Amino acid sequence: MTGVPASAAGGSSGAQGAAGSAGTPGAAAGPGSGTAASGSAGGAQGGAKSARGGKLAAAAVNQASVWNVANLLTMLRLLLVPGFVALMLADGGYDPAWRSLAWAAFAIAMITDLFDGHLARTYNLVTDFGKIADPIADKAIMGAALICLSGLGDLPWWVTAVILGRELGITLLRFLVIRYGVIPASRGGKLKTLTQGVAVGMYVLALTGWLATMRFWVMAVAVVLTVVTGLDYVRQAIVLRRRGIAERRAALEESEA
Repeated sequence: MTGVPASAAGGSSGAQGAAGSAGTPGAAAGPGSGTAASGSAGGAQGGAKSARGGKLAAAAVNQASVWNVANLLTMLRLLLVPGFVALMLADGGYDPAWRSLAWAAFAIAMITDLFDGHLARTYNLVTDFGKIADPIADKAIMGAALICLSGLGDLPWWVTAVILGRELGITLLRFLVIRYGVIPASRGGKLKTLTQGVAVGMYVLALTGWLATMRFWVMAVAVVLTVVTGLDYVRQAIVLRRRGIAERRAALEESEA
């Protein structure tokens, strides 16, 4: 017990330390700078680990976001394609019971097509996977139905060629002009899709009598809409490309000036 308060003792020690550091600057600077450097290195390593952790966490979130309701409906449509083909061709392809089951699979695929895009846009569930898989699923189920119907002799091959040729051609056209802009889906295109679905669904069912006659006219309307809307998309693509080229040329001339 010295009778000296702890604060005073601490202050005295601090004063001595200060004096010592003032007297020997090299010695004081050496350990201090080493500690600061190691602290900085540790901080940098910690920052790098935090950055890597953040990237991994973001990647995990992005990966998890793929498994949303809209994408699950798209994957369901893809899985329905082989099942639909098996049902269509079961027992020679002309059994009414199997054709009814095939129609049910086709109807489910068409209904999910209406909902997955709406859900993705409404609830911000749009993903790169959905952008690629959704049109593939649409064309896969429609193409499978048309090819099966033509293979069974229920639908002329030229109808299948016109519809599938139009769909593949417009998809290719969209990719060719994507650098200039996006061709929006028109009302005519949506009506075409609906009419095609109804017509193909009526052909999948083993209909007779006046219903068989009606499906012929519904398919005729679908083919007309397919051709007309296809030509309209070509017109839009030409206009979009010309506009994009003109805008780029104007921007280039302005930058040169």
